[in-house]
Amino acid sequence: MAELSGSVERLIDLALEEDLSLGDVTSEATIPADAAGTGRFLAKDDLVLAGTAVAARVFERLGATCRFDGPDGTPFRKGQFLGEAAGPLRALLAAERTALNFLQRLTGVATATRRAAEALGAGGGTTRLLDTRKTTPGWRRLEKDAVRAGGGVNHRFSLGDGLLIKDNHVAACAGVGEAVRRARARGNAMLRVEVEVVDLPGLEEAIGAGADIVLLDNMDDATMAEAVRRARGRVLLEASGNMTLERLPRVAATGVDYVSMGALTHSAPAADISFEVEPAR
Repeated sequence: MAELSGSVERLIDLALEEDLSLGDVTSEATIPADAAGTGRFLAKDDLVLAGTAVAARVFERLGATCRFDGPDGTPFRKGQFLGEAAGPLRALLAAERTALNFLQRLTGVATATRRAAEALGAGGGTTRLLDTRKTTPGWRRLEKDAVRAGGGVNHRFSLGDGLLIKDNHVAACAGVGEAVRRARARGNAMLRVEVEVVDLPGLEEAIGAGADIVLLDNMDDATMAEAVRRARGRVLLEASGNMTLERLPRVAATGVDYVSMGALTHSAPAADISFEVEPAR
């Protein structure tokens, strides 16, 4: 199975401790210690699979085996089985909820990302879908992996990954241009400078100060199209704010280079997946 990072292993530790600090009294009272069986994961809706490595690791930690019928990013239809776990029945039942919490959450992120990426594609062009840092605390690596599985592209993983000048930075520097100039003068020369603007004058100021990427915050479609016309060949553009599946084709049609959506991680509904156990005969 895929090797997991130390931070993900610690997250599994916390999740198992949360559920099993007092043991599994129900299974211990009702199921013989030597009873074995298998459990199968069932898609209760159409979905894009993600989180398989961490879900499998939960079962492995408790003495069972687990495999899935496709890598992360594989689409499954409602009613299809996704994979199975096998081993002591007590281990399967002890791992079930923790494994499903990881699997359902991350599959939900991948599924939401795939739908958004397909909506962007319907608008033509080459606009790419970005995530944000609006992630569940401690889950960032997992959720960003799920975004990639769904067809998205990762933005920053942390505050040290890129120079992104937001509205509060602009306010603290008394202007877009001054903020970009400070970033250019004092920032890491290996990092691109991105700045958020809310209007076309802000765009011109950002370009004049030497920004590499300009984030168009909450612009309407017409203003965004004009921004693309003005910026073509001068700077990359990222659009963000009020992005919905219905709007994405129109945004892509404006010709922006990127669209970022915090909703991919902060609002993706968990996928509906069940785990059906059968005792060994």
